[in-house]
Amino acid sequence: MSDFGSLLVIIAIAAATPLIVGLFRIKVAEVVLLLAGGVIFGPHVLGWINVDDSIKLLSELGLGMLFFLAGMELEPRAVRGRSGRLAASGWGISMLLAAGVSLVLSFAGEVQDTLGVAIALTSTALGTLLPILRDAKELNTPFGTYFMGAGAWGEFGPILAISLLLGAQNRFVAILTLVAFGLVALLLAAIPQRFATDRIRQLLDSGHHTSSQTAVRISMLLLIMLLAVAASFGLDVVLGAFIAGIIVRRIAPPSEESNLTVRIEAIAFGFFIPVFFIVSGANLDVQSIADNPGRLVLFFVLMALVRGLPQFFLYRGAIPNPRKRARFSLLVATALPIIVAVTSLEVETGIMLPQNAAALVGAGALTVLFFPLIGNSLVKKLPPEPAVDQDRAENTA
Repeated sequence: MSDFGSLLVIIAIAAATPLIVGLFRIKVAEVVLLLAGGVIFGPHVLGWINVDDSIKLLSELGLGMLFFLAGMELEPRAVRGRSGRLAASGWGISMLLAAGVSLVLSFAGEVQDTLGVAIALTSTALGTLLPILRDAKELNTPFGTYFMGAGAWGEFGPILAISLLLGAQNRFVAILTLVAFGLVALLLAAIPQRFATDRIRQLLDSGHHTSSQTAVRISMLLLIMLLAVAASFGLDVVLGAFIAGIIVRRIAPPSEESNLTVRIEAIAFGFFIPVFFIVSGANLDVQSIADNPGRLVLFFVLMALVRGLPQFFLYRGAIPNPRKRARFSLLVATALPIIVAVTSLEVETGIMLPQNAAALVGAGALTVLFFPLIGNSLVKKLPPEPAVDQDRAENTA
């Protein structure tokens, strides 16, 4: 099928998904249906989607937009104080457990890429879950703050691990490269603040209501620039996207932020992010999963045990209610975008077995399908947490 024919099928799936969810009141995250649509219409089933270079580029931009929005949504208070300490400890414990489990699987002959599998098991789908928590008005609650902290470590920790452990053979070179990228990111963050005069701010604000959309264009420039810089340094592009989102969040005036966020979300969730999930489904090797479903089930269970279970015990003081804490643990164990990034990189370099990559992505998709549903059912009859103002949250988290 031609480029436009494949893109037409992809966009038709993206457009139909929210209508199907709304009309039939399906209680699953839309990303699950997007993945399923990619599987059904992809090359392994109907063959209506051909993932060529142009479609692959759009998918990579969708992945970048997902992490860009995660960086924009991240509240600074979530990675500071008690929330930050718990999140860092939780990810560290998960990484140690994942490394041990991966070594055992390697000795058993089940995997050959211990680092890639370990990193995939410690990720959290922060960008996927934040819109769900925001729609439920939970982001400004203590629960939301703790989740943002754990989710930030569940995304940024694996991103750093990818860059340091998987992005270069020489670890010293990888560290130098990461430091160089950090300096470039700091420079790019400083430039807008240096030239942010009242006249520039006025132009940015007025641009929200004209065809100029100046702030959106500058944000996209920063995103693409950091994606390109990360790629040129041999780093994973999701690192550039996440940092770009944090920079935009830091430099955007509060009055501008909501206008800017709404417009960027329209671009991201309206086009690019659905393309990423549908293409991820199209790339999924369903035949290898069908041949050995036990491998998928194994990874699914390991994600709950390695990433979720430690949080249940670690956050017992921060989230006293066991049902809320169980839901928190399940949300932290929900993963997919980082898994796609890790497995794609490892399969392209020939390090990870394709069947393990497919099983990991499939297990990640199952976590997106089941973990939020199970978590919500646990707290269905509990009263919602009251929102707290930012200053209070800063002090208590």
